[in-house]
Amino acid sequence: MHGVMLRYQDPRTETYLGSPSLVRLGDGALVATHDYFGPGCPLNHEGEEHLSSVYRSTDDGGTWSSVSHIAGAFWSNLFVHRGALYLLGTSQQNGSIVIRRSDDGGFTWTRPLDAERGLLFLGGSRRQSPNYHCAPMPVLCANGRLYRAFEDCTPCVWGSGFQALVISAPVDADLLHAASWTMSERLPFDPAWVPEAWGALENPGWLEGNMVLGPDGILYDVLRFNSLPLVDKAAMVRVSPDGKRLSFDPAQGFIDLPGGMTKFSIRHDARTGRYFTLSNNNTDPAWPHQRNTLSLYTSRDLTKWDHVTTLLDPDPALPYEEAMRTVGYQYVDWQFDGEDIIYLVRVADARAHNYHDANQIVFLRLRGFRDRLD
Repeated sequence: MHGVMLRYQDPRTETYLGSPSLVRLGDGALVATHDYFGPGCPLNHEGEEHLSSVYRSTDDGGTWSSVSHIAGAFWSNLFVHRGALYLLGTSQQNGSIVIRRSDDGGFTWTRPLDAERGLLFLGGSRRQSPNYHCAPMPVLCANGRLYRAFEDCTPCVWGSGFQALVISAPVDADLLHAASWTMSERLPFDPAWVPEAWGALENPGWLEGNMVLGPDGILYDVLRFNSLPLVDKAAMVRVSPDGKRLSFDPAQGFIDLPGGMTKFSIRHDARTGRYFTLSNNNTDPAWPHQRNTLSLYTSRDLTKWDHVTTLLDPDPALPYEEAMRTVGYQYVDWQFDGEDIIYLVRVADARAHNYHDANQIVFLRLRGFRDRLD
């Protein structure tokens, strides 16, 4: 793997690296964030994971400097809106929904102390409902609004407990004011929606949704779907333009999406009219948790996805089972960057405890991605 490492964490610390996010600022600088998880990581007063770190590069990702740590920021994504840099996510694992703004390129940040300064939706205390959840997902600008997908994990059981929801705000609103934001109704997953042909699934549920404007002009929350023992499935939930109502049609809402059982981010390229995602396509259904292959896929309609190129896969010198158990290229955040795609990867290599417990955050670039299309 040829990339630039932002951070390495020794697995012996039992602290792991998660939730990478990446953005380019108007002045050309790159800003990246990630958080920490695992039994050895920093915890807050409720015993929850909550710490993120901020990095900057002024040479197109060739070198990176660590510039800040942010307490009370977890599962968060960076985005730029009207010249300001924002970080949007939760205050901790299963916490409140919070947003921060930086007016100096990521060196300093506002603090979400109350509803006037970025505390958007208050979560429950110590896993009491609501338990807001997400991943570093794109913020969609459409219909004069900004949209971002979240979940409420209630009851707080991984998989079956996730209820899809969306928050949105007018594009000209003060994004630090809670009153600017609207939260949709919550939509839990109904196991009865699983097609009979799939058989019994172990723990069906959806999470880590993407807000996308479809080619039909309809807003969708495209969600990762836990379909064990099946692989490569996702779910499309319709969202009303005002961001208040959600609906799911089980006859049409499930799609075949390579890597649909792990976190993926979808973005639309105006030049080609296509959608793109970087995802962990499964190459061996006997290993449904596989995350050691990362590929670029494209779609014209969000329902049929075509493989463009494989970006990362394991060292062929590694024994097959070891590569499946210990290697992961996952939770990728990425951006179009002129003719290229730049991406940030949570990496578990063969020194990691397992594929999930990542010990590196790595920056990479795919040059000339449009030249690879059919």
